Amino acid sequence: MNSQEMANLIKVALGTEKADLAITNGSLVNVYTGELLHGYSVAVKGERIAYVGEDARHSIGADTKVIDATGKTIIPGFIDSHTHINFCTPDEFLRYSFRGGTTTIITEMIDIAFALGIPGIQAFLESCKNQPVKIFGVVPSMVSLSPKFKTEAINREQAKKLLQRTDILGLGEPYWLPVIEQDARLLGLFEETLRARKKITGHSAGARDKKLVAYAASGVCSCHEPITAAEVRERLRLGMYIPAREGEVRKDLAALAGIKDMDLDLHQFILASDGTSIEQVVEEGYMEVVLQKAIDLGFDPVAAIQMVTINPARYLNLEDHLGGIAPGKYADIVIIPGLKDIDAKYVISSGRLIAQNREPLVQPRKHIFPDWTRQSMRLTPTFSPEDFMIHPPKAGSPAPVRVIEQITELVTQELQLDVSLFQGKVAANPEQDLQKAVAIDFLSREGTKFTGLVKGFRLKKGAIASSAAWDIANIIAVGVDDADLALAVNRIVQMQGGAVVCADGKILAEFSLPIGGSLSAAPIETLQRKIGDFQNAAAGLGVPFPDIHLSLIALTTPSIPFFRICEEGLVDIRTNKMFGLLAE
Repeated sequence: MNSQEMANLIKVALGTEKADLAITNGSLVNVYTGELLHGYSVAVKGERIAYVGEDARHSIGADTKVIDATGKTIIPGFIDSHTHINFCTPDEFLRYSFRGGTTTIITEMIDIAFALGIPGIQAFLESCKNQPVKIFGVVPSMVSLSPKFKTEAINREQAKKLLQRTDILGLGEPYWLPVIEQDARLLGLFEETLRARKKITGHSAGARDKKLVAYAASGVCSCHEPITAAEVRERLRLGMYIPAREGEVRKDLAALAGIKDMDLDLHQFILASDGTSIEQVVEEGYMEVVLQKAIDLGFDPVAAIQMVTINPARYLNLEDHLGGIAPGKYADIVIIPGLKDIDAKYVISSGRLIAQNREPLVQPRKHIFPDWTRQSMRLTPTFSPEDFMIHPPKAGSPAPVRVIEQITELVTQELQLDVSLFQGKVAANPEQDLQKAVAIDFLSREGTKFTGLVKGFRLKKGAIASSAAWDIANIIAVGVDDADLALAVNRIVQMQGGAVVCADGKILAEFSLPIGGSLSAAPIETLQRKIGDFQNAAAGLGVPFPDIHLSLIALTTPSIPFFRICEEGLVDIRTNKMFGLLAE
């Protein structure tokens, strides 16, 4: 605030100047004290709250917009402290996400960072400016299986400059293994983040005992990976904040709900999405759905509201401005029927009424990404079926090979098999549920690539491919036919990014992701339909997973156990060792 804004708030609080907006006669949730205060009113001047109390009549003038909240409950706007705005641009995401009460979003920018580097991050942040709600980012830590990103990832000086931005709140989820191995680049990023007095947001899936303690000792302040109440308690005892996931990748809230019965202080327990599917945000909603589920699972309603308001605000050093309804804070306010009914009747963001009865009253600012962001597919060769053939070292004999075995839709392990040869080559075999897995570096003109094998996708024929592979700049493809693999990859290059399903030499479904190979320029409704077509087409080829595209693009991540692929080979993420296809 500048001095004039301060003066205006003082005048409205005293009644010598009138409010722009007033909410009267509601039951107000005070997230600072945990009280439900009946018959309360709120007066707003500009973007901020000027008065909170039992009688705001002194602040109301002829031009003040008044919302009568009699019989309703007034709560702060919701904060999603950890998400990934996936596949659609921020303005398209906002068309549906704020109508239910979300007024602040903190997003990762991992995908665009791998494809477009620092300029891509800056372009993404530009798209988040001057929107109806507040969007912040965190610096991507860029932990990758790809050897090239050991030298091409964000370095200390680049991070230092990004951390000077007010729309950057910290460092985003550095995976724990390289941290406890004291990776010099990561520790340098940690130092710069702490020096900037910002937060290192963690990711400690699988870390236990002294390894978890070592990770916390590095300065990491949170982890969204617990999948049991005991894991939550373990991390809370180490001083960590816990953003409990309830989104596209994981829905952990039901499994974590037991934390409410452990007689613990839950002020560092938070609700977050970790990324919401296009379908969910369009058809169901956003953080209001997560909050409602927490209440339905038996969390105290006021405590649950704190988990999407003041708790994440304190976690991310935003509590001086956000997270509660108090004088001087941003006027981010939601009016709901009652404590247990998270149905937003009014949504106010920075003092502006932006939605009523789940209908938007304003539209997000449409942002056009520059042309250079649509040129990340630098591959020059046109791929042929021969490019994906695997030649064994000894003709005519079975080949002992390493295989990525899909245990669940996301978790993998190493499997070693003796694979029979077909026409002298290692081939996919749908009868044995054995498919080829291909990773191609789309930033290199020559298309550095590796072809391995995966078991568990159950493809009967055809191929599926995407440029949105996690934590890397790769096209990832799985298929049983080399010609269809080539068709899918070539089509992605033609689209400058996207996802494709094909079989028998025909494209069955596709959607384009031309902005850095990870974001669509299409309306969110069009993207929702095309993602659905992709799912249905891939399921028709035999893939059983509930989100086939997600299972595909997660094949390259070091964040989920245990055996993965990149353009240089197969990687055991527990040991950080890379292997070729042939087993020793």
